[in-house]
Amino acid sequence: MDFQNRAGSKPGAGALMSQSESNVARRERLRKLALETIDIESDPYFMRNHLGSYECKLCLTLHNNEGSYLSHTQGKKHQANLARRAALDAKDNESSGPARATTAPRVKKNVVKIGRPGYKVTKIRDPGSRQFGLLFEITYPEVTDETKPRHRFMSAYEQHVEPPNRQYQYLLFAAEPYETVAFKVQSREVDMRPGKFWSHWDMDTRKFTLQFFFRNPTRSYAGTGAAASIGHSHINPLNPYLAPPPV
Repeated sequence: MDFQNRAGSKPGAGALMSQSESNVARRERLRKLALETIDIESDPYFMRNHLGSYECKLCLTLHNNEGSYLSHTQGKKHQANLARRAALDAKDNESSGPARATTAPRVKKNVVKIGRPGYKVTKIRDPGSRQFGLLFEITYPEVTDETKPRHRFMSAYEQHVEPPNRQYQYLLFAAEPYETVAFKVQSREVDMRPGKFWSHWDMDTRKFTLQFFFRNPTRSYAGTGAAASIGHSHINPLNPYLAPPPV
């Protein structure tokens, strides 16, 4: 068949391309043009799998060559998914933006300790209820005006300096830049009622005072001449008022 002398053909140019061949040639030209102008490797959704094919991670589509992927990126499905993804990202940024702005990072303080504070411990007794108590006076002459000493009771099982003993607890005092000091006291119930337990920080003398009383254990007697049985499990050996009555 003579393809050279067909109508519309130029001498020496061969036969005219069919419609399908024209489409293939056009797509090939567009692919080469796109590869020259678009950096496909910078596309976050472009992926080359182990089979040599190309995938769109946004639309989950499979393509045989780069030209097919580039044509897909210009289609309605890919553009709609891009717009949906941009709207979700903007919504997430709006919801998480104020929280990030208001949450300040915690800064660890590097305070140089200057030693232990001065202290004085006095044994006291309530003349009315005969409760035994302790008065602590801790002196912090080098603290700033913004610093207020703190205190708390600590169980014997929280510390790792001595073997735990359930008969004792620890009373801690802390104020920067001084070291934290702890006092070992009896593990008895502390009377937290107003007037029995109180603390005071004197800004002028830089002295922190804390006073508390232990609750008196309940006592019950079996009868006249019988030995007294103490209801509390821990007895203060320094309290003469807890001794059993004479027979």
